[in-house]
Amino acid sequence: MKTNEITQLNEEFANATPEALLGYFLDRYGSRIALSSSLSIEDQVLTDMICRLKPDARIFTLDTGRLFPETYNLINQTAMHYGIRLEVFFPDCTEVEKLVADCGINGFYESLEKRKRCCRIRKLDPLERALRGLDAWICGLRREQSVTRSEMRAVEWDEAHGLLKINPLIDWHEEQVWEYIRRNHVPYNKLHEQGFPSIGCQPCTRAVKPGEDIRAGRWWWESPDHKECGLHLRK
Repeated sequence: MKTNEITQLNEEFANATPEALLGYFLDRYGSRIALSSSLSIEDQVLTDMICRLKPDARIFTLDTGRLFPETYNLINQTAMHYGIRLEVFFPDCTEVEKLVADCGINGFYESLEKRKRCCRIRKLDPLERALRGLDAWICGLRREQSVTRSEMRAVEWDEAHGLLKINPLIDWHEEQVWEYIRRNHVPYNKLHEQGFPSIGCQPCTRAVKPGEDIRAGRWWWESPDHKECGLHLRK
């Protein structure tokens, strides 16, 4: 898709609801678009919206092998609540075994290089497989989540993966997300009630203190400028 078309789409949907944006792209791409869900509150909102608009739309998640038990419970709860089956993509077992042999079971604490290698094997490589055959993917990104996301738009060209990225909730604030969840009885991760605003792999996620940034608990030993696993980095 050309840059001018993306600019035009962002202008056209500047004041549109997330449902309107989702409806347009779900109709346009059909089976060639999917929601990539980490089971975050944002992705749960999008799952609810998508199931109302197009119940047979593709929704997938990545199982890194290091998720919280509460996250696994939510995968099952979400599937039962909406009567769907989420596609689950796993890392290559040979690559994980080599990673652990080279770096140890928790080597990601030792350096940024080792942490990025772990993220690549457990998340980026499975994502590449999940995105095969797609022309667009839907994400639950919001600008206020972190400094690395402040310049993102509702419709973007994802140069790293060679397809369109749709961010329907890009302008939403956290309060809007929770209001939607409560109003529509959307299932969510119970860790959010224990001080976890952002939830990833268990060894790399901690609860945050009052007043801390919402992503302060993700890779808390690193600089804020590095707090991405690589799924949403922009070239």
